[in-house]
Amino acid sequence: MSEAPEISRAARPPRSGPRRDSVEALIDAGAIAVVRLPDVSRGEPLVHALLSGGVRAIEITLTTVGALELITVLAKQFGDALLLGAGSVLTVAATRQAIDAGARYIVSPVFDADVMTEAHAGGAPMLPGAFTPTEIRRAHDAGADLVKVFPADTIGPAYLKSVLAPMPFLELVPTGGVTPHNAGQWITAGAVAVGLGSALVDPELVHSGDFATITERAHIVTAGITAARRNRGAP
Repeated sequence: MSEAPEISRAARPPRSGPRRDSVEALIDAGAIAVVRLPDVSRGEPLVHALLSGGVRAIEITLTTVGALELITVLAKQFGDALLLGAGSVLTVAATRQAIDAGARYIVSPVFDADVMTEAHAGGAPMLPGAFTPTEIRRAHDAGADLVKVFPADTIGPAYLKSVLAPMPFLELVPTGGVTPHNAGQWITAGAVAVGLGSALVDPELVHSGDFATITERAHIVTAGITAARRNRGAP
């Protein structure tokens, strides 16, 4: 009987080392809060609210005015207690700036090989966006540490399950349309983690200072992910 073919090419992400350790930390966290705000004045209490609810991976999108400054402040204040990343990263220069500011991983809505090369050069995992099975596979083969399936609100968990059936080696993070109440469904479908935007970090709640509701939503997210993983037999 012939040997099974390799499922991925040489550029596939490493299975050990510091970068993989960061990836495993994101997978263990389960949920990534995607922060997109008009300003960063309430960034610190927002992080406290998310951490209180068990969400410790936070992605500050570069579309937020003052995002790099906020990343610097949060990295210094929270250190290793926070898995801090930068999102909506579209250029090599922005990648370098985000890592210099303290981002530990880089997220983009699209796949750009140069951006990924820069992220890896800085020791940061890269989560590029992809949508179709071909796009997802190409991003993985090019060296993506995790693949952000985006926009997930147009597909649903069944799509993820279908993609993973012939390619179970993929590590996918659906983002867009994931809510506190359906996060567990995505994990059940095979996601290694999920990204949640305004359904978790509602700009109106942040503006009004209603951080208790954000903490409550974070608790719902983490409970749903924990239950889904338990049912799947995952750690």
